[in-house]
Amino acid sequence: MRGRVPEDVVLAVSDGEPGRMLELWRGADTAVVVEALRLHPARPGALHTLTATEAAGRGTGTASTHALGLGECLALAEALDLLPRKVVVHAVEVADVELGTGLSDPVRSALSELIERTSASVLQAREGNHQRQTSGGAPLP
Repeated sequence: MRGRVPEDVVLAVSDGEPGRMLELWRGADTAVVVEALRLHPARPGALHTLTATEAAGRGTGTASTHALGLGECLALAEALDLLPRKVVVHAVEVADVELGTGLSDPVRSALSELIERTSASVLQAREGNHQRQTSGGAPLP
């Protein structure tokens, strides 16, 4: 992502622990999240773009690679009024999350498109923030 988005955009790697995720999102207008999804049946390498509501609707064990999923983290952020105004989740489907297995060929093949989609979301969010600031904070259509 470095070199694809402006230098002042905060890029962070997270282990998915909800407390740390909420701290990363504190004060952010937009959060763009990249995640791995485990769905059944799995289509490794398939890409998804989800809203916060869509991601929150995915249950633990079916959608996330973490013990407490992104969906629960988003629900917690909303309950605590810490959810950024906009959340975009870009996800790639995976079949296996065992340690040390590396990326499968289908997932590795999807990375270029995943990076493109994520970069586009970051740049779109930044443009939206700039437009809101220059319009005095009023929402733009």
